[in-house]
Amino acid sequence: MIMSKKFSSLRALIQLWPFVKPFKKALFIAVLGLLLNAVTDSALISLTKPLLDNGLMDKNYSLLIIIAISIIGLIALRGVSNYASTYCLSWLSGKVITKFRQMVFDHLVKCPVSFHDKQTVGDLVSIITYNTQMLSKASSDALIILVREITYAIGLCVVMFYGNWKLALVLIILVPFIIWVAQFIAKKFRKKLMSMQKGMGEITTAADEMLKGHKDVLVFNAKEFEKNNFNKITNIFRCDMLKIELISRLSTPIVQMIATFGLGFILFLVASQSLDITPGSFTVVFSAMIAVMRPLRELTSLHVELQKGAVACESLFGLLDTPLEVDSGKIVAKNVKGNIEFKDVTYQYPSGNKPILNDINFRIEAGQTIALVGRSGAGKSTIASLIPRFYDLEKGQIFIDDINIKDYTLKSLRNQIGYVSQRVHLFNGTIADNIVYGERGLHSQEEIINAAKLANAMEFIDKLDKGIDTEIGDNGVLLSGGQRQRIAIARVLLRNNPILILDEATSALDNESERLVQEAIELLQKNRTSIIIAHRLSTIEKADRILVIDNGRIIEDGNHQTLIGLDGIYALMHKMQFNS
Repeated sequence: MIMSKKFSSLRALIQLWPFVKPFKKALFIAVLGLLLNAVTDSALISLTKPLLDNGLMDKNYSLLIIIAISIIGLIALRGVSNYASTYCLSWLSGKVITKFRQMVFDHLVKCPVSFHDKQTVGDLVSIITYNTQMLSKASSDALIILVREITYAIGLCVVMFYGNWKLALVLIILVPFIIWVAQFIAKKFRKKLMSMQKGMGEITTAADEMLKGHKDVLVFNAKEFEKNNFNKITNIFRCDMLKIELISRLSTPIVQMIATFGLGFILFLVASQSLDITPGSFTVVFSAMIAVMRPLRELTSLHVELQKGAVACESLFGLLDTPLEVDSGKIVAKNVKGNIEFKDVTYQYPSGNKPILNDINFRIEAGQTIALVGRSGAGKSTIASLIPRFYDLEKGQIFIDDINIKDYTLKSLRNQIGYVSQRVHLFNGTIADNIVYGERGLHSQEEIINAAKLANAMEFIDKLDKGIDTEIGDNGVLLSGGQRQRIAIARVLLRNNPILILDEATSALDNESERLVQEAIELLQKNRTSIIIAHRLSTIEKADRILVIDNGRIIEDGNHQTLIGLDGIYALMHKMQFNS
């Protein structure tokens, strides 16, 4: 989970202001509309006194006409102000939530790989969708309560004092009890909100894992397990939601009970003839006392809404405070030759307890093909990941064309590197979209088709109804492993990168697919500096050099014939593969 500082309600509002400030005109109209809405509601109740005492009892018909016109005007003003405030708040909330989502998405794109290694997709998706929505709703609801309900409550108090100041004093007695209720509920609410936020992330994660691993769920007969696991998570979330609803709704009966005692006390005073009061005065005070229940009830939920916003702020700003990729390089890499050198490189993953690489030293000349072999977990993929700076070194240096890769800008460095892994990720769209991914609009249709031909991909693309414009589904689900790999190779061929990294690009393929992909790879390697990671030694026998990695160290270095002659680990691996 993302670690974040605890936000108070006030700090949350302060942090939100820079996002609201660009739209302050809409905020002003919304606040003005809320104020007018509250004032008109109070004014409508205040008209009860002159209507009863002076209009009806004194039969002052001209006053009745004036009051009728006033009521029509106030109702019209109330409708316009309510519409204006509602529309502006919705518009403002939409702008703020969109801005937040864009910022969070942009931040996640720029976060280092090491950050994503430690996070679940569900938690991050939950922050982008659920938490931003919760922040927006909590902020708008809190604003409505702060402006409209407080103004309405103040207006009703004025109306009550206007009706009879002695009866109005009853309200002052109720205020301390209502404040205590609000504080009590807010304390109970925060912990449950954080639990619910975590639960939403778990629901998203469970759904994401099942959908992505649906075939595995079927083949391992894990349907019941997944169903029971999801039911358990959603039931916990439901219980948390119910507890939150229970706590938030607790204020309504308590406030109503307190206000009812106040109303009862007023009726007692009137019944005991302790007060000399006209029907109009009594009606306006009594009506205002009943009406004030709503703003008092809403005010007790103000703490709840502010807590929602504060909890959402914690996760959002906690995420936005996480460090981005370090991109302090000033040199723009253009058309590099492809000389690569590792010098005294030692690397340990942030979550690891010991280095995965220890004192790695080697140099690749431009145009050479070097292969990395060894057991799983030996450090081969880590070496490949360090070149495009998916992870940054703390000890040692890596050079491209005798320039430290940290001195290159990240964008220009990665523009020089073509990367094809065993786990190819394709995006929802057409084949053409995936081949040209990241450079849309920079290549013609002919160039895209030519890249597909060189990658042996047109062999299957031509058989599709729409050719390269065929939709391939989420992550290329409609394609085979070999087809996906050839699209990935076409993607690299189109860019013509001088450095090529192949991380077990053929290990999961059948013989025919491997042959086609291997042909495409051999074409791809021409005139490029290539680093190939492979378990199948037959695919790297032609490499200029082979480095055998074990426990994060280079233990053998040479070409195929040299290493066979050494009769060491490489020779043993070769015998095991070809004698099996």
